[in-house]
Amino acid sequence: MKEPVLEEMENAGGFGNGFHGVVEKDDFDPSAPPPFKIAEIRAAIPKHCWAKNPWRSLSYALRDVFVVIALAAAAIYFKAWIFWPLYWAAQGTMFWALFVLGHDCGHGSFSDNPELNNLVGHVLHSAILVPYHGWRISHRTHHQNHGNVENDESWVPLTEKLYKSLGYSTRLLRFTVPFPLFAYPIYLWSRSPGKEGSHFNPYSNLFSPNERKDVITSTLCWSLMAALLIYSSCAIGPIQMLKLYGVPHLIFVMWLDLVTYLHHHGYEQKLPWYRGKEWSYLRGGLTTVDRDYGWFNNIHHDIGTHVIHHLFPQIPHYHLVEATNAAKPVLGKYYREPKRSGPFPIHLIKNLVRSISEDHYVNDNGDIVYYQTDPELYKSSNTKSD
Repeated sequence: MKEPVLEEMENAGGFGNGFHGVVEKDDFDPSAPPPFKIAEIRAAIPKHCWAKNPWRSLSYALRDVFVVIALAAAAIYFKAWIFWPLYWAAQGTMFWALFVLGHDCGHGSFSDNPELNNLVGHVLHSAILVPYHGWRISHRTHHQNHGNVENDESWVPLTEKLYKSLGYSTRLLRFTVPFPLFAYPIYLWSRSPGKEGSHFNPYSNLFSPNERKDVITSTLCWSLMAALLIYSSCAIGPIQMLKLYGVPHLIFVMWLDLVTYLHHHGYEQKLPWYRGKEWSYLRGGLTTVDRDYGWFNNIHHDIGTHVIHHLFPQIPHYHLVEATNAAKPVLGKYYREPKRSGPFPIHLIKNLVRSISEDHYVNDNGDIVYYQTDPELYKSSNTKSD
């Protein structure tokens, strides 16, 4: 099955409108139209990589649910404060793993059965307070418009005009680590600056009229989970619920914001964003970045293998590494090999901090733009603190 908009978006435009920003000196210009088409990438990927095995997918889901339950049982049994930080880190990571499998359900890469995808997706995402259909639909918009300044949905660059319209405190919080790592719940309720709507409101402009029933279903499932958490807090006490669920959920949010941000930001060379005729599905997808998360690659289902996922979201996660290796000869320099990680991806902290402190906005004009830095942002902070 052909992914949405692939046929009409695989041809790139020229450089008629020019670009804004500085391309770092290199033999390779990442904004140059690629010499290959998306069909050539597709042809290089082995046929079996497209096959979805629902039993294999379910085994991953059951494995992750079992680990979540086992960790909670261990935390209740040991009751030692020395155990809690380990539990929080492990359980928060497992919540993130549940999200990734629900994400696969939303793409249809979990199985070829929409009913099974929606059932499993609702169970996994509702359990971690994510409105499955509301998020699924907005994430589809992100994939269909990746790399497009005007139409992308996830971690979209602010234009200079919008950036300067924000209050100083908003700008400082948005571009100071660690605050952006807690953005996801806010995004679910009110989206990003410059965009309107909510993932919970069926009448939001995120959704078409025929999607409203799906959004209502997901919002009801989310509400039932929220009610269950409130009931549990009354039954065992809010402090115990905070330790068992609240802190791991916060760790999950940090994982989600870290990973999704670094999929589209923080590469050593600045990468382009597009508007108008310069944007195409292929060119936008080629600005995504693969990341190596060390020991966590298997735990969170190879979500760091992201370029091929963005171009072909129907490929199951357990085939992404093989599909990527097969596509590399076609992609050439348009594929950026991720820096190898140790057991823990500590090296990515540097990428995150540098990008958030430098990538503030893009020019209001131009069909090929690069992130710009506000040199006064942190100077103003230092002046105020003095």
